[in-house]
Parts: sequence; C-alpha cells; structure tokens
Amino acid sequence: MARVKRGVTSHAKHKKVLKAVKGQWGRRKNTIRVAKQAMEKALQYAYRDRKTKKREFRSLWIQRINAGVRPEGMTYSKFINGLNKSGIKLDRKVLAELAYNNPEAFKNIVKKVQSSLN
Repeated sequence: MARVKRGVTSHAKHKKVLKAVKGQWGRRKNTIRVAKQAMEKALQYAYRDRKTKKREFRSLWIQRINAGVRPEGMTYSKFINGLNKSGIKLDRKVLAELAYNNPEAFKNIVKKVQSSLN
C-alpha cells in the first residue's frame, strides 16, 4: 500500500488557521502553534460576547427610553407599566430608536401612556 504524505492536508489546515488570525500582533499571526491558541481564544471570546451583546444592548435601550421619558415627568418603570396598561405593543428596541431619532413621535407615545395611567 502506498504511503500517505500529509503535506497538502496540513498546509491547508495551517492556511485556515493563519487566515483566521490575520491582523493579530506578533507571533500570533504567523507561527502556527501560537496562532492556533490565539484562534481558539478568539472563538471563545466571540461565543461569550454574542451572549453579552444582547444584554448590553437591552441595557442601552432602557437607558435611552429612561432619558426620553424623564423630561415628561415619568420614570422608566412607570412608563413600561403604562405601556402595558394602554396596550401599546412596542418593544424596547423600537422605543429606544424612537426616543433617540424621533423625539416628537416618542412624546406622543408618552402622552398616551400618561393618559392611560390617569
């Protein structure tokens, strides 16, 4: 049986790893042993931060909504309670977008919420 030489396979694997760590600093970008460690760590960070990103964005949306309702004399929690009572079905992402980019439309929503609370 013929001998299998693995040069092509290992070269392809190495190329894949080095492409993934392209742009990193020092030996991480060109030494396969260090590059493989760097790639594994980067993938761990990416996995973890895909979860964290959702958490951070929700927190940002809440801050923006709170900043939008404060000048109208409300707090975030009262605003959310009023939204539920008034039956307005908008999520925090859309509300934050309105508060940030379209304050007039957001003020109209706040007025409706205030009237439903009274």
